[in-house]
Amino acid sequence: MFIDRFIRYIKFEKRYSAHTVSAYQSDLDQFISFLNNPDNLTPAPNPEITHPSQITHHLVRNWMVELMNRKIIARSVNRKIATLRKYFKFLLQECIIEVNPASKITTPKIPKNLPVVVEDVKLSQLLDDSDVFSSDFKGVRDKLVIEMLFGTGMRLSELLGVKDTDVNLYEGTIKVLGKRNKERIIPVNSELKILIAEYQQLKKKQDFSGNNSLTLIVTDKGANAYPKLIYLIVQKYLSYISTQNKKSPHVLRHTFATSLLNRGADLNAIKELLGHANLSATQIYTHNSVERLKSIYKQAHPKA
Repeated sequence: MFIDRFIRYIKFEKRYSAHTVSAYQSDLDQFISFLNNPDNLTPAPNPEITHPSQITHHLVRNWMVELMNRKIIARSVNRKIATLRKYFKFLLQECIIEVNPASKITTPKIPKNLPVVVEDVKLSQLLDDSDVFSSDFKGVRDKLVIEMLFGTGMRLSELLGVKDTDVNLYEGTIKVLGKRNKERIIPVNSELKILIAEYQQLKKKQDFSGNNSLTLIVTDKGANAYPKLIYLIVQKYLSYISTQNKKSPHVLRHTFATSLLNRGADLNAIKELLGHANLSATQIYTHNSVERLKSIYKQAHPKA
């Protein structure tokens, strides 16, 4: 099905992040698994599907319906269909197929949910509490993960990609490689600068048995940090201050943006800090700000 060829293309030519490549691979594997199950194909294809040119608009739509029947959320369904569109577009460019069977698929609407955030005051208190984080390498590393996500608003994949050489403590900046391989420079506050320096000194003293990872954040054994590790760290510490179900690295990104907006930061500046391609993606945070104003109004105005 030329999937390996497509994966090499997005990995080496498009230079997508490892996280994005993994998601594309997973989506395509699921689609192929669906095609390989005769019960899913009505009517059953004759002959058996062995080439992408045999995949029709109806088969793609059947897969989308099957995903929705399994209660997969609309955002995930849309992402999987977007993967197919990208895959078939590549096959068109390579003259492997003549028609993109996913081009006319109408995907489900995504409900507009407000970004989930935690109270920034509680989060600041957590980070300032000397009893929460231990002073050994693991404790300082965990604190740095929370501080960087909350203090810079970077994405999980961006955090994992930051190298020691991307940190400029003299200038007080971190260079980040974002979506579409777009580099941006993020300023860091004085407390984060001190914490990074402390962590780097501890890291130099660790015996990692030959592991020579170039990334800033590493595992207890000195290997490259991975998404699950970051999730576990975030979930552990957010559980101290929040009872909400969602406790993910992206919650800290949302909290970063919402905190800046609530304190008067310009929306365009927030857009640049977050690495958004357009302002519409950043404007979702204005809804949280409006909700906050409504709450203040109801509490303070005698006619509310």
